[in-house]
Amino acid sequence: MAVSDHPRSIPDIFTNVVNQFTILVRKEAQLASTEMSEKITDLAIGIGLLLGGSVLLIPALVILLQAAVTALVDAKVAMVWATLIVGGTALALGVILLAIGALRLKAARPVPSRTIEQLQHDAEMAKHQLRNGHGTAERAA
Repeated sequence: MAVSDHPRSIPDIFTNVVNQFTILVRKEAQLASTEMSEKITDLAIGIGLLLGGSVLLIPALVILLQAAVTALVDAKVAMVWATLIVGGTALALGVILLAIGALRLKAARPVPSRTIEQLQHDAEMAKHQLRNGHGTAERAA
């Protein structure tokens, strides 16, 4: 924005401030929309990968657990005890993994944090410029 040599009236300055504020709000809304879109895309890809991995891991886990039971039976452990040992271990690990996953999901909030920080920065700059007059006294004189 170029500074002109002729003095501007208060309504002109006010109109300019309103226009600049409108442009700023519009750009910040676009930034928030873009940021949220990126976060939602990342979240969707993560969920898709988790589902795909789960579909492949479940049959593999069943086969490996059955192999562990068979190994314990071959080591002269009764079938009942071998099944309880392997099932209990798998249950405990599953509960631990679910707890960790739930904590991670709580921490991953899809909030446009960069946009919020930018809005706070813009508000501080506007307050600073209003407090200091930002050259309006020199132009009005």
